[in-house]
Amino acid sequence: MSQIHFSETGKGQPVVFIHGFCEIGDMWEGIATALSDEFHVYYPDLPGFGRSPLEQDHMTLEEVAVMLEEWMDENKIKKPFIIGHSLGGYVALALLELMGNQIKGIGLIHSTALADDEEKKQARNKTIAFLKKQGVEKFVTAFVPQLFTQKTSNLFEKEIILAVDQAKKSTLHGLIAFTHAMRDRKSRIAILEDFKGPKLMIAGTEDGAVKIEASRIQQHLFTQYHELNGVGHMGQVERKDEVIEILRGFLKGGSQIRL
Repeated sequence: MSQIHFSETGKGQPVVFIHGFCEIGDMWEGIATALSDEFHVYYPDLPGFGRSPLEQDHMTLEEVAVMLEEWMDENKIKKPFIIGHSLGGYVALALLELMGNQIKGIGLIHSTALADDEEKKQARNKTIAFLKKQGVEKFVTAFVPQLFTQKTSNLFEKEIILAVDQAKKSTLHGLIAFTHAMRDRKSRIAILEDFKGPKLMIAGTEDGAVKIEASRIQQHLFTQYHELNGVGHMGQVERKDEVIEILRGFLKGGSQIRL
């Protein structure tokens, strides 16, 4: 049995939401509730986050994908849409490579199919060093607020406090393991190109983690591409209602497509 903790709501076409780095599955609760009238929504905690355990400092995205495939098999989740935020998008792409047309469609929210460049890899190495020296609480308290734009951070004070509290549920093992996994991941542009199902990208024009220029050079790979003007790395919080409607339209349209 897998040790993946998850929540679920609704009935119908299955949709699996995968959270990002320093996040937990519960971040999707509001979106899941909004979509539950039409879809069967699942939102797991990745290993090392929330209530899913992890006891190692090294892991690959491919290994995470295998864990999630086993979890979906155990829970009879067939032909799901996989929607991932940031790190969750990297995991979604690894699942797409592993499962192919067993996945109905894929959505990336503030994520990318590109590998890290050298500058980003060096930043990941600094993150690992900081985590080992300072621990989880100091890291997430500094890291999470930066995911929002300076302009909107005052508007989302409560949401930022909640996001920091949820991030504190991350384990040191989990944060280090997934930083390694993100740093060492490969490009999955070719995987996206080969997949014929519905594909969604949502990008933020002020995203400091996934630059808008990187999103724009990938937009031709997606059946739907949306930019959120003035939004940082947390569009599902900063423009929650808009993101829900984008997702609803994508999932409804994609559910009609037979692969």
